[in-house]
Amino acid sequence: MSKRIAFAPLAAAIGLGFSLLAGCLVAPASAHAEGEIRIAEQFGIVYLLLNVVRDQQLIEKYGKQEGIEIKVDWTQLSGGAAVNDALLSGSIDIAGAGVGPLLTVWDRTRGKQNVKAVASLGNFPYYLLCNNPNVKTIADFTEQDRIAVPAVGVSVQSRFLQYAAAKQWGDKDFNRLDKYTLAVPHPDATAALIAGGTELTGHFSNPPFQDQALQNPNVHVVLNSYDVLGPNSPTVLFATEKFRDENPKTYKAFVEALTEAAEFAQKDRGAAVDTYLRVTKAKIDRATLLKIIDNPQIEFTVSPKNTYPLAEFLYRVGAIKNKPASWEDYFFQDAKPLQGS
Repeated sequence: MSKRIAFAPLAAAIGLGFSLLAGCLVAPASAHAEGEIRIAEQFGIVYLLLNVVRDQQLIEKYGKQEGIEIKVDWTQLSGGAAVNDALLSGSIDIAGAGVGPLLTVWDRTRGKQNVKAVASLGNFPYYLLCNNPNVKTIADFTEQDRIAVPAVGVSVQSRFLQYAAAKQWGDKDFNRLDKYTLAVPHPDATAALIAGGTELTGHFSNPPFQDQALQNPNVHVVLNSYDVLGPNSPTVLFATEKFRDENPKTYKAFVEALTEAAEFAQKDRGAAVDTYLRVTKAKIDRATLLKIIDNPQIEFTVSPKNTYPLAEFLYRVGAIKNKPASWEDYFFQDAKPLQGS
């Protein structure tokens, strides 16, 4: 019989930083006036641009240029479902999550709250990892395996897995592997995968967690998201049309801050690493982290790349009801329009 996983103590024991507020603990809030912004991020280097924005107080900087003092509130959640719930309940203004959760909430709110993406957080390969030596491809997973994802069926990792399953077995079986997935935050899933001896044998991860896990010789890559979709922007920031329209100065300050953060991180990755370590207090060696983000497949940019194939796929298999004509349907186009795909 497989062992159950005591996730949080295990993560703490091997030095993986973990701070989590469950979606139900984010108290609903009423609409607020211009000059306040509440941002929800998740875990990993994919959120580094937000770390830079926070560390350098860039939203506050650009707010002053607009003539307002901006109060910024930061929240950390795990999983697209929790993030979407927080956004729709009015608990946050800017949601950080994968393209999968974005497309779900865009589809759900079309003609109502009209949630759309503000920007990408960059291009990153995500790895499906496994510590079961018998699993070489996704076709090798069995009832004995469990795969950790941030949110079952909704997270971008879940959607990548479904996309890969559809390529393997056809669209009708796109959700064939969903029954093997569990919702587990990245730090805990990483700890469980490294430790072994539990029911969790797989983890669709992101950097730096996937790189930390791969330091264990028992862990190997089963699937690289770039091999499925090509280089792409897996994680984005999104907001409601109401927040954007009613807080134009605050929204503009946020966009300008994010753009400066992307330029900073792309130009000086050493300084970006220092920022990540300072803000997240992650227990990871600086040289190791720098090696991770020096990967030429990683790019820090606010312009989305190659998101539309996933949108087309989700419509094709019935996961979303509305088919976007292009990526521009689910991204806001501001004064400086994004150049994406």
